[in-house]
Amino acid sequence: MSVVIVGGNDCMTRQYKDICESFRCRAKVFTQMHDGLKNKIGSPDLLVLFTGTASHKMIKLALHSTGANTHVVRSHSSSASALKSILQEHAG
Repeated sequence: MSVVIVGGNDCMTRQYKDICESFRCRAKVFTQMHDGLKNKIGSPDLLVLFTGTASHKMIKLALHSTGANTHVVRSHSSSASALKSILQEHAG
């Protein structure tokens, strides 16, 4: 399963990836807006939006970049436990 995480804290990037690996998911983490972000997101199985730490522009870009088969989950909290609960629900 492929997961894209938009938002979150810069210092948590490695932990987000490790948590996803523990659920056997491949993860891309974008904590800040970069050039070419629209092309880097691709068509993941799950899009996690940490709305508390992502800008409105970044969230809109992520939503318009994903495919129709992508599940979108929004979470105001960008903690490790929030990501774990999201992955338990969607990745098994």
